[in-house]
Amino acid sequence: MIVLYDVPSDVPQPWAPNIWRIRLILNYKRLPYRTCWVEFPDIEQTLRSISAPPTSVRSDGRQVYTLPAILDPIHLSHQPVVLSNPNTIAEYLECTYPARQVFPEGSRALQSLFVHYISEIFVKPLLPIMVPLSHQRLPERSQTHFPARSPGPLSLPWEREQVWKAVQDQFNFLAGVLEKNSGVDGDGVVVMGHELTYADFAVCSVLIWIEKVAPHEGWARVRQWNGGRWGRLWERCQGYMDVF
Repeated sequence: MIVLYDVPSDVPQPWAPNIWRIRLILNYKRLPYRTCWVEFPDIEQTLRSISAPPTSVRSDGRQVYTLPAILDPIHLSHQPVVLSNPNTIAEYLECTYPARQVFPEGSRALQSLFVHYISEIFVKPLLPIMVPLSHQRLPERSQTHFPARSPGPLSLPWEREQVWKAVQDQFNFLAGVLEKNSGVDGDGVVVMGHELTYADFAVCSVLIWIEKVAPHEGWARVRQWNGGRWGRLWERCQGYMDVF
């Protein structure tokens, strides 16, 4: 059985978007797995103990270990496959378990570019609000490991609304792009036209993050933007949101 490494929190279900990308794939592909919960102070030691590769290497040569990670004992007579980095894990799962594709033929490069956009550009306006809120959901020991940053100018309601306006601008842009899939090219909800793919799970993982961490301030508004498009995408993925 595959082991998925995730971070615990005080919300009913996990929230970390990068990890949700992988959980959605595991559920979509109907792969048996279990979750191993690892607090932030224990991530590096835990991943080193299972011989996971570092997620990245700093300019000074220091190795960085982050979640998600998976351990897949695919062949019991051999060493298990241990991977970190969500994109690496997604491609491994697709190659090893090709049933119920998340990378349709010829889409891998474009999906990789799309997911990079979601990770590096689309979510940036969310960070001033979502990072402090996520910090509050961590267990006390993990909160101490990552001292909270001062909310600064976001302590005033009108300034928080400015941030949400910047977030909405990103959602509006993405909605305009996805609308090109309406009609004969698709349902206008999913990235590749008709079927769910890795790109959809990248977007939905952000929606889950908002829904779990900021249900009233965030999700209540986001789900209604762009004619309810984001609520419909969340509903399309809802059947793959189980946590095992």
